[in-house]
Amino acid sequence: MSAHSQAPRSDRVPAPARRLLVGGRPASRWLIRRRYDVRVHHPERFPATGPAVVAGNHVGFVDGPLMAIFAPRPVHALTKEEMFAGPLGAFLRRAGQIPLDRLHTDPRAVRTAVRVLRDGHAVGVFPEGSRGAGDLEVFHTGAAYLALVTGAPVVPLTFLGTREPGGTSSSLPPRGARIDIVVGEPMAVDAVSWPRTRDHVRLTSAALRAHMRSGLADALEETGRSLPGPLPQGDRDE
Repeated sequence: MSAHSQAPRSDRVPAPARRLLVGGRPASRWLIRRRYDVRVHHPERFPATGPAVVAGNHVGFVDGPLMAIFAPRPVHALTKEEMFAGPLGAFLRRAGQIPLDRLHTDPRAVRTAVRVLRDGHAVGVFPEGSRGAGDLEVFHTGAAYLALVTGAPVVPLTFLGTREPGGTSSSLPPRGARIDIVVGEPMAVDAVSWPRTRDHVRLTSAALRAHMRSGLADALEETGRSLPGPLPQGDRDE
């Protein structure tokens, strides 16, 4: 039995596009660096081959694009489905990003992410679920679940500087701002065959949260940066 035919089945969903995601990264990095001072720390920690669940803290509007473009390997990021309306949606699909319904269980998004991992590529997840303080206080179980299904390591990314203190959920850093992306130490997760219990997912997610919070503290100390604090009162990442 091939991996794609195992539960959850991933042979019935198409693989996301990769041509623009892979081929467009050099030009995209060049363009972004004309506006921002983007620094990627410890790229050598990122697995050179094989599946990887890339899990980032979520501070600002540009975290998702930066993950896809500046991670050491191309990343198919799970992206809220609201972003896929209009012309932007067509571009995101061509760039290999995966629509996600954040408000309801989304089996298609899960199967698409599992397909990417079983094909040996990287999937991006923001366990906090929405933009905010970036302190990983809120932490959902999706990254741990994907790792348990596929046995892919979880690679933390810490984003610093993508939102100014007091900035809104849709704000951008000022021109010339420094943005630090710190690649953390990967966390190995053994694959667990179906059925995976809720307790197993919950415990794995708790271990991942502790690992990422430790890496976040290290990233803050290494870069001399600080988190921007919570979103302004009344502002929500819709």
